[in-house]
Amino acid sequence: MTPRGLLIVVSGPSGAGKGTICKSLISEYKDIGISVSATTREPRDGEVDGKNYFFLKKEKFQSMIHNDELLEYAKVYQNYYGTPKKFVLDKVLSGEDVLLEIDIQGALQVKEKYPEGIFVFILPPSMEELKNRIINRGSETEDSFKLRYSSALDEMSFIKDYDYFIINDEIHKATSKLICIIEAEKNRIISNIGELINEFKEENRC
Repeated sequence: MTPRGLLIVVSGPSGAGKGTICKSLISEYKDIGISVSATTREPRDGEVDGKNYFFLKKEKFQSMIHNDELLEYAKVYQNYYGTPKKFVLDKVLSGEDVLLEIDIQGALQVKEKYPEGIFVFILPPSMEELKNRIINRGSETEDSFKLRYSSALDEMSFIKDYDYFIINDEIHKATSKLICIIEAEKNRIISNIGELINEFKEENRC
């Protein structure tokens, strides 16, 4: 029997650096797949269906919502975005580890549908550093900065719903910690007990 893979869900407040950590993880840790989201928006130049996103008609997406075929979803302005359940769980059940980088609201939806996932919360070294990271993007007006920073403060309270936290003070260190979490989870007794017992029983028959 193939052991089940892990669903690693990484999220945190805007500016914490979750995207950078996930890119670093993918470059350093080859034995992991990436969850592909579905969306109703039009593809941009160079985007490939099934790689960047699954590009769906709005009617198809709404049907998936109705049939509980999404681990999570949200409507952003006029378009839907979501994580197809079958795509992710087929990979996990076949033994593949899957990485899902997502916002906090989406992560909490995933936890309701698949509580066996490994939920990792990315924190900035300090709120002052978070403020600097948001400002240094150069894409925020004063009003949008205040809204984003206030939202980040509110989102910190959801850390209690996660299994692990990582302080992103240095990308290499933060990536190493995420790899350690994945390796530790792969060696949990509760996850592997059936496989271990069967293996030792087979050896004993020889």
